[in-house]
Amino acid sequence: MSAWLLPDHIADVLPSEARHIEELRRELLDTARSYGYELVIPPLLEHLESLLSGAGSTLGLQTFKLVDQLSGRTLGLRADSTPQVARIDAHLLNRSGVARLCYCGPVLHARPAAPHATREPLQLGAEIYGHAGLEADIEVLNLALDCLKTAQVQKPSVDLADARLVKAILADVTLPAAQLTAIYAALAAKDRPELALLTHDLPQPVRQGLLTLVQLYGDASVLVEAEKSLPSLDGVHDALHNLKHLADHLGAVQVTFDLSDMQGYAYYTGARFSVYAETASAALVRGGRYNQVGAVFGRKRPAAGFSLDLKSLVAAVEPRPLRAAIRAPWRDEPALAQAIAALRAQGEVVVCELPGHDHEVDEFHCDRVLRLQDGQWRVQTI
Repeated sequence: MSAWLLPDHIADVLPSEARHIEELRRELLDTARSYGYELVIPPLLEHLESLLSGAGSTLGLQTFKLVDQLSGRTLGLRADSTPQVARIDAHLLNRSGVARLCYCGPVLHARPAAPHATREPLQLGAEIYGHAGLEADIEVLNLALDCLKTAQVQKPSVDLADARLVKAILADVTLPAAQLTAIYAALAAKDRPELALLTHDLPQPVRQGLLTLVQLYGDASVLVEAEKSLPSLDGVHDALHNLKHLADHLGAVQVTFDLSDMQGYAYYTGARFSVYAETASAALVRGGRYNQVGAVFGRKRPAAGFSLDLKSLVAAVEPRPLRAAIRAPWRDEPALAQAIAALRAQGEVVVCELPGHDHEVDEFHCDRVLRLQDGQWRVQTI
């Protein structure tokens, strides 16, 4: 095997893309800070039981595992940062009120999440702890949309769902774990025939409620139809009310609903959202309400948030123009060195042409040149 080959779904990031990713990383973290979110930097690896706490089996399959040579314990390379941020909120900050936290760092996936996805996403996210009301859900959703606006994503659309709908419909029945998992899978795939087989022996109101969910996706009329056709249960009513409330706060953004969407059903405890754009084949942002995430750490705090992959986001927007720069000659002259240092101190990019390389192309647009004029080094427009 050639030494330069990388593992499947792992790739180097070359200068143009890397520049775009880094610029966007800074801008999105600044956007989160403008909302009052504080930056945290969790470690890349932790004890496995901490990384997988309350996250369900899916995250376990995505996590690389290794043995710590110091302690002999099993460690994991994080596949998602949210459990780590929940640990920070629960044990390190230990605040009694609201905590707004954001992060950005690489995560590693043992398997690609999609056929052409990277196994090394650069995950950026924001999470709010300590407030159970819809105000927190609205805030993280608005922050997610502002992040996409900062990234110059055109015409994003929001798809809403709520994990409580299925849980409310199934609340009075006890099912084997395998059957429950199969029901969730059939709902996610909108496989009505399979769902009919799986629910054949369930009470008629429960069975009919699940079969109805499969057909409830589309625009705001979905909520009206859901009120009429789903079982009249408090959990169902509350979930539909919350979805309408969230949609009403999104202004001119296109909103759709998919009431059988089971993405992260073992993780989310309330409303959840996905944000799409015409330029991307999959959701650019996913988030929602997950009140159980800190329970394993001894502090069951209300929590809502979102995350996105900066690499996928950069691939979905137009490339940014090259940064303007100043071209300068390479000479061993103190006056020239001082002029270059002064320009760099002012925030300018100064690219020195090494001998014999004056026509090479790089990631900078040299629209000016530093020339000696009347005994002074001056910047001139090309």
